[in-house]
Amino acid sequence: MTGFLQTALFYIIPYAIVLGVVVTVHELGHFLAAKALGTKIDQFSIGFGSAIARWTDRAGVEWRIGWAPLGGYVRFAGDDNVASVPDLDDLAAMRRDLVTREGEGALNRYYHFKPLWHRATIAAAGPMANFALAILLMSGLLLALGEVVLPPRIATVAPGSAAAAAGFRPGDVILRAAGHKIDSFDDLTQIVRVRAEVPTPFVVNRGGGEITLIATPAWATENDPITGVQRIGRLGLAPSQDVSDFIHVRYGPVGALVHGVERTWSMLSTTVYYLGRLVTGHVNFDGLSGPLGIAAVTGKVAQAGAVGAHSAGGMMLGVGINLIQVMCMISVSLGFMNLLPIPMLDGGHLLFYAYEAVARRPLAAKVQAAGYRVGLALVLGLMLFATWNDLQRLHVFNFIGRLIS
Repeated sequence: MTGFLQTALFYIIPYAIVLGVVVTVHELGHFLAAKALGTKIDQFSIGFGSAIARWTDRAGVEWRIGWAPLGGYVRFAGDDNVASVPDLDDLAAMRRDLVTREGEGALNRYYHFKPLWHRATIAAAGPMANFALAILLMSGLLLALGEVVLPPRIATVAPGSAAAAAGFRPGDVILRAAGHKIDSFDDLTQIVRVRAEVPTPFVVNRGGGEITLIATPAWATENDPITGVQRIGRLGLAPSQDVSDFIHVRYGPVGALVHGVERTWSMLSTTVYYLGRLVTGHVNFDGLSGPLGIAAVTGKVAQAGAVGAHSAGGMMLGVGINLIQVMCMISVSLGFMNLLPIPMLDGGHLLFYAYEAVARRPLAAKVQAAGYRVGLALVLGLMLFATWNDLQRLHVFNFIGRLIS
C-alpha cells in the first residue's frame, strides 16, 4: 500500500496536474477567443471518451471531463464532430437549416459563418495560450524567487575535445552561441546538446576583446537521472563551480517578464531546431517521448524537488517549482506541435483557412476528409512510435521478460 501511495504521490498526481493544466489552458484559449468573437459553443471537454463528470452552464455550454486525459476539444454549435470543416455545399445546407430554425440574424453566432479572420484567430488561440502560460509561469518564478546563475566562464577545456580543436581556452567567457545570447552556462549547454555534428559559431570574450570560434559539438552519451540515457552534443567545456562563482539574480516585474519571454522563445526555437534535424534525418527518433515518457520524467522531477526538504512545506515548494518548470516546457512543446500544418491539429485548420483565403472558397469536403485521415494516421503513428520508445527506455519489456521467465 505504501508503494502505491508513493507512486501516486510522485507520478500519477503530478502527471495529471501538469497535463491537465496544459491541456485545459490550450482549450481555454480556443474557448475564450470564440466567446470574445461571439461564437456559440456547445461543448468544452478535457479528455476523451466517456465523461466521468459533466455539467451545463447558464450559456448552455456542456462542460465535461473524459476518462482519457490525453487532450481535449471545444465543440462549436453546428459541428458534426470536433474536426469538421464543411465545403460550399455543406455550408449552403447548414445556412438554409439555420435560417429556417433561427432566422438570418443567428448566422453570425455560428463558427462556420464567421469571417475568415475570426476562425483563424480562434484556431490559433489555443497554441498562443500555451505560449502565454509558459511566459506567465516562467516570469512568476523569476519574480518570486529570482534564479541562481553560473556564468558561462570556462574553467577547463577537455584535451582532444571539439572545444580544444576550436581553440577555446580557460578564462574565456561565452557571449553568444549560434546567434543566441548566453547568460549562463546552462544556456550554453541547452544549445550545444541539440547541435551535434553542426559547425556552430561562438562569440567569446577573451582578455577584454571579442573573437569568434567555430566549433562542432561531438555526439556523446549522457545518462541523466531524470531523462535517462540520451545521445547529445558535447563540446568538452567545464565551468568553475566554486560556491563564489554562483550568482543569485533578482528581477523586478518588467525584468521578470522580459526574461520569461526570452526563456520561452529559447525553448520554442530549440524545439523547432530539433524537429528540423529530426525530419531531415540528422537526429534519430530514439529520443522522442510519448505520454509514458512524460509521466516518468514528471515523476522523477517531482521526486528531485522533494530531495533534501526538511519539512512538508519545503517539500511541496521544491516539488511545485520543479513541476512548474516541466509545465513550461510541455506547454511550449504542445503549442508548437499544434501549429504544425497537419490536418486534425490547429495548424491544419490554419492551412485550410489559408487555402480558403486564396481560393475564396473552402477546400472540397472529400479533400478535407482525406487530409484528416492522413493527419490521424500521422498523429497516431507518431504516438505509437513514441510509446514504443517509452516502453524500451523504461525497460518495460525486460521487466515482463523477468516475470514470465
